[in-house]
Amino acid sequence: MIVDATPRLKIIISEVWRPLLGLFVWDCIVTVTYFVLPFKAPSLPLTLFGSALALFLGFRDNSAYQRWWEGRVLWGAMINASRNLARAARNFLPDPEARDLKRSIVLRQIAYVNALRCQLRRQPKDGEVLHYLSRGEAEPALARVNTANGLLDGTGRRIEDARKKGWIDTIQQASLERILVDIANAQGGMERLKNTPLPNQYRFFPAFFTRLFCILLPIGLVETLGFATPIGSTIAGLMFLAILQIGDDLVDPFANTIHDVPLTAMCRTIEIDLLQAIGDEAPEAKTPVDGILW
Repeated sequence: MIVDATPRLKIIISEVWRPLLGLFVWDCIVTVTYFVLPFKAPSLPLTLFGSALALFLGFRDNSAYQRWWEGRVLWGAMINASRNLARAARNFLPDPEARDLKRSIVLRQIAYVNALRCQLRRQPKDGEVLHYLSRGEAEPALARVNTANGLLDGTGRRIEDARKKGWIDTIQQASLERILVDIANAQGGMERLKNTPLPNQYRFFPAFFTRLFCILLPIGLVETLGFATPIGSTIAGLMFLAILQIGDDLVDPFANTIHDVPLTAMCRTIEIDLLQAIGDEAPEAKTPVDGILW
């Protein structure tokens, strides 16, 4: 996630320079053709076209931002649920004999959020899980397609073991299970966002109409701008291409790009809070690198 107060122009240019370069070449061709050939193209109602396109792109960008914000809200719920789980494990399992089980629940939750982060970003997850759990404890979850869900199931089984041993009662077990349900619901919402793209109409038609408008733009402006058409048309095209790119950047909040929800930083926040809850030493919080928080 970009945390700079002012968006950097070089980031925008780096994402749209190819279509922008093509637009500039096209603008030059139209300008030269206008002054060389005797035939003059009729004027185009660019104001009407541009207004309709701006509304279309604005609606699409709002839809993309809603997806991005929902992803952030779901991870906020995950942070809160993780803290609740660690606090409940600490308070419900004060027995010294339950110390290992309490640590196991906390470490499994840290491994869980990191595994979920890797799943959403389509990254290898074994190393992240084995960083917190032993291979014997992690292998049943790693063998499953949905490793994160396997880790959560394992936590539920350990809570049941605690009840069988008499360390917690059924009311405390139900309280812990409700927290696991909240965690599972948040994961389900994240997977829905990741696996359900915007409908094809939202992706194809905005891109098609934006490029069509950029093609028509110099034809409609050349009579007014003359030799300045390549500059004026390219700048106007940059604005529409940038708005189109904004929607592409935000539509997948877990795509492992600089526009993502900062999953790595939030997983580190969970790790710090959970380790400190059980009295362990915690690592430092993640900080932005070159204005980017991952």
